[in-house]
Amino acid sequence: MKNDEILNSLKHTMNSYYPLSEETWKELNKILTIRKIKKDEYAFHFNEKINAISYVYKGLFRVFAVNQKGEEFNKNFFWETRVYGDMIALLQDKETQTSIQALEDSIVVEITHDKYRQLLYKYDDLKMYHIYYLEKHWIFQKDNISYSLVLEDAYDRYKRFLKEYGHIEKRLSQYHIASYLGISPTHLSRIKKYS
Repeated sequence: MKNDEILNSLKHTMNSYYPLSEETWKELNKILTIRKIKKDEYAFHFNEKINAISYVYKGLFRVFAVNQKGEEFNKNFFWETRVYGDMIALLQDKETQTSIQALEDSIVVEITHDKYRQLLYKYDDLKMYHIYYLEKHWIFQKDNISYSLVLEDAYDRYKRFLKEYGHIEKRLSQYHIASYLGISPTHLSRIKKYS
């Protein structure tokens, strides 16, 4: 895999939200690092200080939290062309409240967050990209997830999951899907059986 191919993928994805000038891309390029993460390795752990958001070029990740009993709860999944990071920790300069684990061998492009923020103030096109990306993937998606967990039963949550994540369902274990839905793997099996 050539670095140019990976960076061109990032550029193409960003341009699909809002076109970036060559000057903006050139400056952005200076704060990018390509990182390989093996299956089951962590991009970062709970309670860790981080300073990067990451674009997924290849692979699949889960974001999860662990309660006091040691039970894991998947909050989200990130796949090719998506960006992950603990935005609350980054914006408040605090430790992460979640962990991110690779579910497949993966390649990401890490973007140094504090330098990225500086570029946001400097380049309006990058600012517009950022707004459009956040609107689509952080605000609307998180709103749907919150709504689903509170107002829908397990069957309806599974149907919504298939609608939103059907393209990655086969790449996820039953355990991870059930954890995301807030049910046991056994309950998920019953739902699938009667769907």
